[in-house]
Amino acid sequence: MFLTDTHCHLYEPEFDTDRDAVFARAVETGVRRFVLPAIDSASHRQLFALCRRHPDRCFPMMGLHPTSVNDNPRWREELDRVGQYLKNPPEGIAGFCALGEIGLDFYWSADFRSEQTEAFRRQCEWALEFGLPIAVHTRSAWPEMLAIVEEFRGSGLRGVFHAFGEDAATYERLRACGDFLFGIGGVVTFKNSRLADTVRCMEPGDLVLETDCPYLTPAPHRGKRNEPAYLTYICAKVAELKNTTPERIAAITSANAERMFGLRSPQTVLP
Repeated sequence: MFLTDTHCHLYEPEFDTDRDAVFARAVETGVRRFVLPAIDSASHRQLFALCRRHPDRCFPMMGLHPTSVNDNPRWREELDRVGQYLKNPPEGIAGFCALGEIGLDFYWSADFRSEQTEAFRRQCEWALEFGLPIAVHTRSAWPEMLAIVEEFRGSGLRGVFHAFGEDAATYERLRACGDFLFGIGGVVTFKNSRLADTVRCMEPGDLVLETDCPYLTPAPHRGKRNEPAYLTYICAKVAELKNTTPERIAAITSANAERMFGLRSPQTVLP
């Protein structure tokens, strides 16, 4: 089985003590590629270091997370840094596979709506300028997100709605806006998850799989640190919901990820 984790934070400090073991467990379960979203400049060094170490497996995004805008008087400097990296990637980084993760998040505070919206719009424009997809984070901001994405309809904007957990009507509305995929993560394995009902209505060709590790750990490990090896639980649940095999879901979602992010084929063993 060949799996691609399309959204994972393996550079975070939660993995500092056993990162090599985490990689090994992932490969043993069939996870061969790892797409790494950026957050802000506080973690760029760790993100780049991991991608330099595993250039055939780890694929970096570049972007400013919406919560990194909140209560940050220097957020425009952070945003400018994103634009600079897109034009001139740092040494040892061939380029970026997406603008991400970017979006809107009003869960913690609604006081920075205009700032987050400005940052999101500018990064969408950069995605069009550089011909890259976007990886979209949305929390407690779906009406605003839908309005913006619909404004860009027909522009060529494309990408992945990370950690998608909305209903079938939202899925249909978003997929009508262009070339968009939907990141399915650990929430689909939760008991009584409404996402399970949505996935039953979704086309496999619209899906990619993700862990968002170290967050959103799937059952049966919920409550513990998440890691890419657990992508197999997500894959198995999606296969169950679609009445097919995990192997088929793994193949389709990995092909979807390869197309959207322009991923290279990985080596068969760890470098």
